[in-house]
Amino acid sequence: MATKKNNQINSIEKDFKYYTKTFWRFFFYGLGGIAVFFLFASWGIFGSMPSFEDLENPDSNLATEIISSDGVIIGKYFQKNRSQLKYSDLPKNLVDALVATEDERFYEHSGIDGRGTLRAIASLGTSGGASTLTQQLAKQLFHGEGSKFLPFRIVQKAKEWIIAIRLERQYTKNEILAMYCNVYDFGNYSVGVSSAAQTYFSKSPKELTIDESAILVGMFKNSGLYNPVRNPQGVKNRRNVVLAQMAKSKMITNEQKVKLQALPIALKFKLESHREGTATYFREYLRDYMKKWAVDNKKPDGSDYDIYKDGLKIYTTIDSRMQLHAEEAVEKHMANLQEEFFLQAKTNKNAPFVNISDAETQRILKQAMKSSSRWAVLKSNDKSDEEIEESFYKEAKMTVFTWKGERDTIMKPIDSIRYYKHFLQSGLMAMEPQTGNIKAWVGGINYKYFQYDHVAQGARQVGSTFKPFVYATAIEHLNMSPCDSIIDAPFTMPAGRHHATEAWSPKNSDNKYRGMVTLKKALANSINTVSAKLMDKVGPEAVVDLTHKLGVKSQIPIQASIALGAVEITVEDMVAAYGTFANQGVYNKPQFLNRIEDKSGVVIYEPIPESHDVLNKDIAFAVIKLLEGVTEGGSGSRLRTEYGGSGDNRWTGYPYKFTNPIAGKTGTTQNQSDGWFMGMVPNLVTGVWVGCEDRSARFKSITYGQGATAALPIWGYFMKLCYADPELKVSKENFDRPANLSIKVDCYVPRVVKDSTATKQDTEEFSF
Repeated sequence: MATKKNNQINSIEKDFKYYTKTFWRFFFYGLGGIAVFFLFASWGIFGSMPSFEDLENPDSNLATEIISSDGVIIGKYFQKNRSQLKYSDLPKNLVDALVATEDERFYEHSGIDGRGTLRAIASLGTSGGASTLTQQLAKQLFHGEGSKFLPFRIVQKAKEWIIAIRLERQYTKNEILAMYCNVYDFGNYSVGVSSAAQTYFSKSPKELTIDESAILVGMFKNSGLYNPVRNPQGVKNRRNVVLAQMAKSKMITNEQKVKLQALPIALKFKLESHREGTATYFREYLRDYMKKWAVDNKKPDGSDYDIYKDGLKIYTTIDSRMQLHAEEAVEKHMANLQEEFFLQAKTNKNAPFVNISDAETQRILKQAMKSSSRWAVLKSNDKSDEEIEESFYKEAKMTVFTWKGERDTIMKPIDSIRYYKHFLQSGLMAMEPQTGNIKAWVGGINYKYFQYDHVAQGARQVGSTFKPFVYATAIEHLNMSPCDSIIDAPFTMPAGRHHATEAWSPKNSDNKYRGMVTLKKALANSINTVSAKLMDKVGPEAVVDLTHKLGVKSQIPIQASIALGAVEITVEDMVAAYGTFANQGVYNKPQFLNRIEDKSGVVIYEPIPESHDVLNKDIAFAVIKLLEGVTEGGSGSRLRTEYGGSGDNRWTGYPYKFTNPIAGKTGTTQNQSDGWFMGMVPNLVTGVWVGCEDRSARFKSITYGQGATAALPIWGYFMKLCYADPELKVSKENFDRPANLSIKVDCYVPRVVKDSTATKQDTEEFSF
């Protein structure tokens, strides 16, 4: 019996040792297998793994940022709207919310949360996942969403753990948090907290409140589901969960939690796109420039820069505050003036065209048809010209632009073409003459609907704004002064003189003649005969030569008639030319770039300013004094007056009540197709053009079509806004007067005044 019992005990002991040995064998084999599995995974046998260099420089596909001179991001170029932040740029409340909600032991683990992993395994995932912020970052950076096929998912999870551990070794906790906040896709083209804050709240991250931070952190769970635009109630519920987690982690008090959870979802949603936002026309001009720049400027490794994903920072000369003022001025006045245009169009059967034949009208409309996107799309679908043209006469649903917002309607595409031909367009550019720095650029009334840029792209006839170039030439070549006199009387230039093919007899716009006048009065009243006589004295060659030296790039015919402004020039070139007068005769090429940096902040490009001497200081100042006469008693005098007049309800922002020195010139072309105003104070030169896309679409009378009504009010409104913004420091001082000025510029004329008894008359001298 004893022997049998002993045998049983021995057998049990043998079995126990066997099973123990087997257990440990499988245990160590398992551990070894797991170790080999992780080793193979780290070697990339199960798929590529990021290298040391990849971890140092993860491909973050960053948007290129366009930054104003006052440090505001005014636009971006991107495929995905992603901006890079440093940890110091993140608000504490957002960091607290993120850690409390997504990884409460973030500061304790080294990439993998052991306690959370064991809990997830024990509960088979029912008590929540165990993915740390570092693991989520690894997934976002290097392999995206996991596979649903279990074996593949296990491999991906292993790689995720390995990458997470490497990230923890490579970066600090704060850097990992910043990287995580930079790569998450929040929807609506917004990647990263910076873009999301701008898109959903129109704020920088530092300005986010606790509840706003909680909304963004709630979106980390699923930005598609918890989208505040589409699912406000779901977002509110998720936000309240985040706030509860913050209270649980003692990051906010229970009283704060209750108060914040009661708040409604308050968005200031603004989708960032290439066609909307601030400085749209300038940004498009800059985009075209950057494409050419990238051809000539390579990366250190010889590859090309990509403005859509290399995260460049383009520092521009544009001042965001001045840009907004300029856009407001254009919008307010153009909406006001457009109202008048539509009122007058009601009595015009061929609106908006004036005095053209049916054949010419059809030519304009057909040309617009063939230039439209509709034509291009149908042509790409192999439609014939006849089929395409026929489609323009069939009604279709469309959304059209109005000054009161977009409107859904049904109309024939051909009618929409005629409708859009009604719209008055505008171009405005403001520049600092001492540096050439462009401070504001408005290329049109709405980039989404009208892409043509009327600052740099579109050259239009400049009318009387060309006359100062003629006067400057006369002062330089004939030693004349603003106070010299000349007779305003009928004048004829015979055929053959100055390349004239026939006799030329210019008339004044009011068909009146004033007799003896000073040059200052002649320019102030834009007297055509005086400009023609000065052109006759100096010759068109000299005027064209000076105009080109002033920076005008247009081809200018060598003809005497250019004295009246039958020359097409861009707003940009006109501003640069006038800026030369304000800068004591030194031309500065308009500059829109300060520098370009790569995503690491290294300066990779700085433009070299271009300038050259054109006129001596005395001549430049003499022209300034001539131009001051325009606003003191000429066509620009309404900048100072408060009395009404014809069309005064369309002088947006009137009365302007300026008392400081202003040099300026109005311009109106034949048939009122173009209205101009060039306005200058010592440190800001601004040019404004207004007109329709087609020259035959215009106001019938000069009352509304002249530069003083069409363009000058934009300048006046813009300057009122600038002067109300003291941080801009726009000058109200006198233009710098050269020492030992050799040209007479202070012209005095007798004026008859009556004393208080009205019984005698005296003469008093005053400065014109």
